[in-house]
Amino acid sequence: MMFPAGDHYAPHKTKVNTMLAVRSKDRGVTWGNPYVAFRNIDYNQHGFVALVPRGSKRIYSFGTQPIWGLYSPDNPAINENTPIGFFYSDDDGYTWTGPEIISPENDPGYIGMAVMQMCETSKGTWLLSTYDNNKIKEPQTVTQYILRSTDQGASWRLLPDGRPNGWSEPGLKCLGEGRVISAGDRILLLCRTPTGRLWALWSGDDGRTWTEPRPTPLVQPDAPPMLCLLSDGMTLCCLHHNRHHKTEYTGLNIFEPLQMKDRSEIWVSLSADFGETWSEPGFLFCNALYPDRKMPFFNHQCSYIDPFSDGGALHLSVPHRWQQALHLSIDESELRNLPKRDELLAL
Repeated sequence: MMFPAGDHYAPHKTKVNTMLAVRSKDRGVTWGNPYVAFRNIDYNQHGFVALVPRGSKRIYSFGTQPIWGLYSPDNPAINENTPIGFFYSDDDGYTWTGPEIISPENDPGYIGMAVMQMCETSKGTWLLSTYDNNKIKEPQTVTQYILRSTDQGASWRLLPDGRPNGWSEPGLKCLGEGRVISAGDRILLLCRTPTGRLWALWSGDDGRTWTEPRPTPLVQPDAPPMLCLLSDGMTLCCLHHNRHHKTEYTGLNIFEPLQMKDRSEIWVSLSADFGETWSEPGFLFCNALYPDRKMPFFNHQCSYIDPFSDGGALHLSVPHRWQQALHLSIDESELRNLPKRDELLAL
């Protein structure tokens, strides 16, 4: 597990965080001490987008790379947008080579963010979700893209096209933090919006072309999707907040208590048809700590969970209240027995 310790990288002009790594050799039962993951870089970090290609032992770490001189924190139009790149390790993640900056052939100067988990398709194609955040507009706009490589990172293409021709939702023009995932010949991109729903796009041709974005029934505030495949390799498991207060959207306001309280509950919905339909949400857990932080953004935060399935168990990496990295696990068989909203209201 990796996580940045310190402040968010934007819009700081000095080093304010460090990417830490922590290891477990017994599937999360016990953990070693955190240590600095990337020892030879002087810039801030955003997240850890991991990839181990099939048939390889090499570990890749993709993500946002706010490298000094290539990142302009003073420009509000690109406040969080930076080059996208990757490191790789051939010794199980103890030492890393990089970063190598991604320069898409159809948009060589592309900058954005990449912090959502990526995928390798059945044909070996790499798909990395990235998005462009423009804060100079009011309200801010977010545009979703995908970086696609068919030669294991030697070259890339930006989809659906170079800037500014990315995907958006037609109303608030705010679609981003997409989670791309594949199973068989189908690929799903599940995206964050402030509309009160997660939105989805599908591809059936190895990520070359995609459907238009459309809303799903998954209720969600302006927060990212948390998605994985269960151990059968076909059932999708989506963690979502299942809450949305219809406050007027003017960009994510971290001082707005209602928006932040919407991130305090975690529910689970399953899909057996790759996101076309979803089961009724079951309640998993909620934050029950007293709201003693001065900023609502910290008080209720249970978002940005990285879920993955291993040996019949669902494992969750939770940045709880942006203060502590938690590891939680639950047997997959219990996911279908979680209480529904009507059952909770009847208690």
